[in-house]
Amino acid sequence: MAAKFVSLLVTVFVFASTLSFSNALSLNYYDQTCPKAETAIAEAVHKGMINDKTVPAALLRMHFHDCFVRGCDGSVLLNSTVKNQAEKGGPPNISLHAFYVIDNAKKEVEKMCPGVVSCADILALAARDAVSLSGGPNWNVPKGRKDGRISIANDSLQLPFPTFNISQLQQSFSQRGLSIDDLVALSGGHTLGFSHCSSFQNRIHNFNNKMDVDPSMDPSFASSLRQVCPMHNKVKNAGSFLDSSPTVFDNAYYKMLVQGKSIFSSDQALLTNSRTQALVQKYAASQPEFYEAFANSMVKMSSINGAGTEIRLDCRSVNH
Repeated sequence: MAAKFVSLLVTVFVFASTLSFSNALSLNYYDQTCPKAETAIAEAVHKGMINDKTVPAALLRMHFHDCFVRGCDGSVLLNSTVKNQAEKGGPPNISLHAFYVIDNAKKEVEKMCPGVVSCADILALAARDAVSLSGGPNWNVPKGRKDGRISIANDSLQLPFPTFNISQLQQSFSQRGLSIDDLVALSGGHTLGFSHCSSFQNRIHNFNNKMDVDPSMDPSFASSLRQVCPMHNKVKNAGSFLDSSPTVFDNAYYKMLVQGKSIFSSDQALLTNSRTQALVQKYAASQPEFYEAFANSMVKMSSINGAGTEIRLDCRSVNH
């Protein structure tokens, strides 16, 4: 979600469509047809985490990026073809990774129950497991999503940008049936992960005509970010973790936010509205209340209807 694409905001709002919540999802959807699916998916996530500590953040972000484009239909998992550049190739998605974890989970599930469990459901369950296995809340995931057959790179520009202000964020979420409370809770997902310099460069260099650095940012924190991300940064993987405990799902993100130590403009934007500011302070003070709100909002987000039509046999390609 690089800041340089902020000029495409018009495109974002012209093409973003209002998505509905699916009524077809069920907590016991696979109880009869594939009762061990969730266990197999959790094991695949756990194995991925052992080899790579960034897997939980990657899976959570992947699910978010899937649901915000065409609903939760697994379209973010599709590979590009000769005739079509898929969502994976869109600017905000180039840094997505750990798709192999979903592939591994799908292989195990297919061994047990061929052609039964959708890739969209596997991704929704894997995102939940990524959070719970990182010390965060656990919740029951409604299931029954179908996989979509359409994936277009430019659609990824419908995703909220890290440079968004509070009204832009609110509009992006409301178009998907999500409230301002959901916005604050789901932003807490930034407790896991890392950002490249390009996504927060706007806050630490040439902030505006009068100031080089965003004045809402803690000065010493800003100084440390400027050292890692100089004006003409040439280090490809340079950046910053999103909070002080990037592999643990906790409420440190909110604590840092109230201290002026957030990374994105969109994080800082949560302090510019009385309702969102109150929720940030609430979650900074109470991890259990954050956990409850996050789990509820994740169920809501993961239920955005993707209007998929099939159960993909390979998560990277449509059925033929």
